[in-house]
Amino acid sequence: MTGMLESYAAGSWFRADDEGRPVRDATTGEEVARISSTGLDLGAMVQHARTVGGPALRSLTFHERAGLLKAMAKDLTAHKDELYELSYATGATRRDSAVDIDGGIGTVFSIASKGTRAMPNDTVYLDGDTERLGRTGSFVGQHLYTSRPGVAVQINAFNFPVWGMLEKLAPAFLAGAPTIVKPAAPTAYLAEAVVRRIIDSGLLPEGTLQLLCGSPHGLLDELTVQDHVSFTGSAHTAGLLRTHPSVLGGGVELTVEADSLNCSILGPDVTSDAPELDLFVKGVVTEMTVKAGQKCTAIRRVIVPRHAMDTVAEAITARLARTTVGNPRSEDVRMGALVSLDQREEVRKAIQSLRASSEIVFGDPDRSDVIDADAERGAFLSPVLLRAADGAAEPHDVEAFGPVSTLIAYDDVAHAVALAARGRGSLAGSLVTHDADVAREVVLGLAPWHGRILVLDRDDAPESTGHGSPLPVLVHGGPGRAGGGEELGGIRGVLHHMQRTAIQASPDMLTAITGRWTTGSARREDGMHPFRKSLADLRIGDTIASEPRAVTLADIDHFAEFTGDRFYAHTDPEAAARNPLFGGIVAHGYLVVSLAAGLFVDPAPGPVLANFGVDNLRFLTPVKADDSIAVTLTVKQITPRTSADYGEVRWDAVVTNDAGESVATYDVLTLVSKE
Repeated sequence: MTGMLESYAAGSWFRADDEGRPVRDATTGEEVARISSTGLDLGAMVQHARTVGGPALRSLTFHERAGLLKAMAKDLTAHKDELYELSYATGATRRDSAVDIDGGIGTVFSIASKGTRAMPNDTVYLDGDTERLGRTGSFVGQHLYTSRPGVAVQINAFNFPVWGMLEKLAPAFLAGAPTIVKPAAPTAYLAEAVVRRIIDSGLLPEGTLQLLCGSPHGLLDELTVQDHVSFTGSAHTAGLLRTHPSVLGGGVELTVEADSLNCSILGPDVTSDAPELDLFVKGVVTEMTVKAGQKCTAIRRVIVPRHAMDTVAEAITARLARTTVGNPRSEDVRMGALVSLDQREEVRKAIQSLRASSEIVFGDPDRSDVIDADAERGAFLSPVLLRAADGAAEPHDVEAFGPVSTLIAYDDVAHAVALAARGRGSLAGSLVTHDADVAREVVLGLAPWHGRILVLDRDDAPESTGHGSPLPVLVHGGPGRAGGGEELGGIRGVLHHMQRTAIQASPDMLTAITGRWTTGSARREDGMHPFRKSLADLRIGDTIASEPRAVTLADIDHFAEFTGDRFYAHTDPEAAARNPLFGGIVAHGYLVVSLAAGLFVDPAPGPVLANFGVDNLRFLTPVKADDSIAVTLTVKQITPRTSADYGEVRWDAVVTNDAGESVATYDVLTLVSKE
């Protein structure tokens, strides 16, 4: 592709009328496109997101938003070949592109699935249980999350133009926040292609996704309270953003993912013939060479027991020697180019700084043997492995954002943890060990300094995704130098964009506000068994209260023999009498629950299709022989499934005895037909 990259703003594609600046192919140096945002109305973009995209998005339930994300991911999957072709120009091999493109699409699928399975078919998300605030239960509290009426702005890095965008877009979209994407210039053409595909599909409501190709100067001036900026890039730029007036005093929330000197530690237990040694070496080389080391999670510091330094250095060197560098389109190439010649010079400068206290073990930063390419026109760089002198400071301060790692020796586990902490906070760390005691000591020492830690050994290696792979269900971010941000993490990434509020009210009011029945609020009995009602007819608060049923000693004996549960409190009168909790024979808790089901279940075929679980079961008061129990069953929550002819109904179940005491409480989960 050639020509000026376009921005998608306020419902149409915008092309700057100046010459812009060139964006070049990382492999050939040829111009791929030009980029400029001159003349783009940033204020109109923000207003369009607030007034068009936001209301449209917030009118949808979490399940409806998740459905759109899933459809978007399917559409991108069908067109990913054209994205792969463009990705070569970034210097990425096909393997690198899979990490970026397939990884990004897979992240959307994962977050969409979480939205359907872990969130209600509603616009309100409840956080935790109801809190009783008064003595009688007429005053209660509940934390809930709601969508903010603001804009999510993402300023992305050059290294993952697809994954970096989609992993931020999906949680924001699910949270109800319209997004403005600002990709990094060197790879903006790939981000533009993805956004163009999404817009052309017509799947997302207008205004929920906009694209800014070019300088974002002035964008933060348009933001205010309720808006959120997510930044991935250098610590220097992050510092400038943190001091912007909109962030300092304007209420704009800023999330940062910045420089990270990630480490991998080889456990002191690993011998030269242990499988963990090979796992460690493979992990280090993979992180050095995937995306030419241009990963915020790549291993920069290789922390190794002093006695194993020579062995590890030789093993890594031997594997790096087999790493071919060159045109990423060639099947013979394992590592492509850095994103640009400018980036190569930055990495060379960082290597020079590292050499003040480290010697090069492998590689030459000033030359590289390349396959099917011009070594000078393309941004190629040999992988470089260094070995630090004792006490070296530079490996813990200087990040060479390329195929560069430094070997560092440690004397004992405490020393290894201290060395890792000198990075002042990292996105990811890893430990390769088969010793559980070593694993506990190292992980507990590293945890305050890392957002994610991989413990790798022969047992989990077959399924491990590796040191550098952020996963949609786990948090991506890190403390300190890494920026203090937090993304992904399943539903955590969604809630990060929402507002948590504590609501104090009566049970009836809380039920009306949250859409979930609250203990103490009104129940409704209309003469029809709730199990005879379809999803369309059921209402929150619909209730059935059963007649009492005696629990006899014969029932208890039969249950013990039938199930094999002959615990002494149910079968041995003398031993049961000595039990301080029971004082005699008591019914099995599961017998009580089973009998309760017989009291509320309507046995005839009807709208209720299945019972698929019980949540939060608690046995509160022992049931003795000849006690009577009754059950009250109330519709607590109704969740229609958008892709099925049925939905989920959560029922509040309370089993009581003759004295009105609660014997057991739990939630019953059923699938109920919509009609």
